[in-house]
Amino acid sequence: MSATLYIVSTPIGNLGDITLRALEVLKDVDVVAAEDTRHSRKLFSKFGIKTPLISYFGAKEELKCKEVMKLLASGKDVALISDAGTPGISDPGFDLIREVIREGYGLISIPGPSAVISALTLSGLPTARFVFEGFLPPKGSARKKRLESLVDEERTLVIYESPRRTLKTLRELAKILGDRPAVLARELTKLYEELVRGKLSDIIKKVEATGLRGEVVLVLAGSCKKTQKETAGLDSILQEIAGKGLSLKDSAELASSMIDMPKRAVYQELLRMKSEGEKKC
Repeated sequence: MSATLYIVSTPIGNLGDITLRALEVLKDVDVVAAEDTRHSRKLFSKFGIKTPLISYFGAKEELKCKEVMKLLASGKDVALISDAGTPGISDPGFDLIREVIREGYGLISIPGPSAVISALTLSGLPTARFVFEGFLPPKGSARKKRLESLVDEERTLVIYESPRRTLKTLRELAKILGDRPAVLARELTKLYEELVRGKLSDIIKKVEATGLRGEVVLVLAGSCKKTQKETAGLDSILQEIAGKGLSLKDSAELASSMIDMPKRAVYQELLRMKSEGEKKC
């Protein structure tokens, strides 16, 4: 059996969130490649893990990738961990994973804590469809271009940000995307975990007043521009078919076929219009 690289998720704050399977793998592999060995030794000390550690960090990822590939070629199993969460998700690991696949070694994911999912599920914003943007470009035209590309994105947005840039990012988001509902999640799973909810303008005022420390995840409501446009078009179509004597169900089905909008959403709009009409009477 060929050597295997294990992609191991580690806690994003509270060390108690480590999984039993992750502990088993970290103890059983031959070597653990860690983003920061000094940081990882705290985890190893907590759970009595004696496996040798080597560094695997982004600044020298190409060199470190070759080092891990040599270990795999010699038949050794390796676990890859980042400082927090899952390797490869805004952390080093992508290049190594791609090389492991290319060379045909074993590759196994050991899932666990995720700041993206934790923030999203705590936000109270729609979770069925979302976009993870990771860290935005730090400055310049690349940053502005990325933000502008998100203006009409209807899915919930999840963004990582450093505490020193968070206020700047919040202001830019409000200016370019509009003052939409959002949540700032800070220090997730840690002792001083905090969630600040409201419009972007509300969160900006809070951060201006109290300052900010710790790891930050921003979750923003998606754009509603397209939905508003569709609803406006729907109103026009519903007025056209109002005199046809159709049931609500048939009217919804007909209107749905005439506009790119789900039948259920059309039906709900019909119920709203009927309710408003009855109130006027």
